[in-house]
Amino acid sequence: MWNEEGRAKQFAQHFEGVTWTLSNDRQCQCQADIFQDTEENWWCRVCPSNISEIGIESPESAYLMTELGILFYQHLRTSLAFRYALVGVEVDEFRTYSELLEDSSELSMPGLVLAVEVWQELGLASVYCPFSPGYVWQPYEGEIYNPLMTSPQLKNKLNELLAVS
Repeated sequence: MWNEEGRAKQFAQHFEGVTWTLSNDRQCQCQADIFQDTEENWWCRVCPSNISEIGIESPESAYLMTELGILFYQHLRTSLAFRYALVGVEVDEFRTYSELLEDSSELSMPGLVLAVEVWQELGLASVYCPFSPGYVWQPYEGEIYNPLMTSPQLKNKLNELLAVS
């Protein structure tokens, strides 16, 4: 995320068209777009093709998306300057730069990469470690399969159990 459109475009170009082959031989190609938020900051969203667009629906998809997440972070290490980055499914937990700054006291997000200047401004010393020159992060923990989130049958069984207690 930046306050300059040109830098966002350059960052998008770093990912646009990058292709990775996952362990199941599926190829994923990156597509990147930029957009501006309500505070006029520029963002880059990078999405892979040929992978679930509805989230983690099985242990296999959690594994593949974790593998893909690691590949994203490896490529991110060679990218141009950015303020912060996060890889994952629905990673829009905060939507603006000011929200990041406001929520800094509760900011525990595995995989969050911060520019050192942002990290220092937030005063988040102990939970971050080096990511690449000029950046720190909370190490990525991968994606998680939660059967209660994807199975209506299991949700119903749990609801029945909760209704009894």
